[in-house]
Amino acid sequence: MINKLVEKIKKTEAPIVVGLDPMMKFIPEHIQKAAFAEFGETLEGAAEAIWQYNKAIVDHIYDLIPCVKPQIAMYEQFGIPGLIAYKKTIEYCKSKDLVVIGDIKRGDIGSTSEAYAVGHLGKVQVGSNSFYGFDEDFATLAPYMGADSINPFKKVCQEEKKGLFILVKTSNPSSGDFQDRLIEGRPLYEWVAKKVVEWGSDFMGDSYSYIGAVVGATYPEMGKVLRELMPKSFILVPGYGAQGGKGADLVHFFNKDGLGAIVNSSRGIIAAHQQEQYKAIGEANFAEASRQAVIDMREDIKQALG
Repeated sequence: MINKLVEKIKKTEAPIVVGLDPMMKFIPEHIQKAAFAEFGETLEGAAEAIWQYNKAIVDHIYDLIPCVKPQIAMYEQFGIPGLIAYKKTIEYCKSKDLVVIGDIKRGDIGSTSEAYAVGHLGKVQVGSNSFYGFDEDFATLAPYMGADSINPFKKVCQEEKKGLFILVKTSNPSSGDFQDRLIEGRPLYEWVAKKVVEWGSDFMGDSYSYIGAVVGATYPEMGKVLRELMPKSFILVPGYGAQGGKGADLVHFFNKDGLGAIVNSSRGIIAAHQQEQYKAIGEANFAEASRQAVIDMREDIKQALG
């Protein structure tokens, strides 16, 4: 799957992943009204609104980008109907040949980690049959519990040729509470980066490992150090746009071949219709606003990378 991600980035010339993180406040009124007319103001109604919103956006951007990243919490808040919308979104994106990163940030151990891995990336056995659960192509993981939390996922990924993105240096303001703490003279995030390299060293695609890292765009200087520490690890870069990251901050996350990183934007794209620069497109044309936001982001990154 890492090879497919690299090839799609080359084809689209867009190292972009769109975060499908729907919130009801983003969803235009006409979408909500139609969903509530059918299902009422219920969890099912909310899930239907989310699904129709996602579908419209994907229809307008799938030809421009290689990858999407649905954040599972935005669906879980609506219970079982929300998770059904999450699954439908994954299936629809894959039908459009998009790579899907499940932003699940799991980080448990033992049989619990095994169950998470099977549910999201592998197949579960039911009698004589086996079934895919959510069936994402990649998943995000928190490494705080060490290799015991990573290895069950790695095993499933090796079986399925899927991949992982490990949280190394995240984009949020308080990430330094733990991630920047010095251990033997080096910040914790550098030690995690070394582990990412170790975990991925025997699980390589053609040019990059199946095990990558999450490093926030809001910390470009740290990104430069981490790029050097992890030359064969793909970096998922959140924090672009709404969190303050911009194209000029991204240069050091990429290798000299222009590959090695994929930049996430969530509300900056899916809620573009609410931003001043795209308001003229109109709420009714929210998906067209999302398409224009992707085009603008692609050009911003191209200019930054030269």
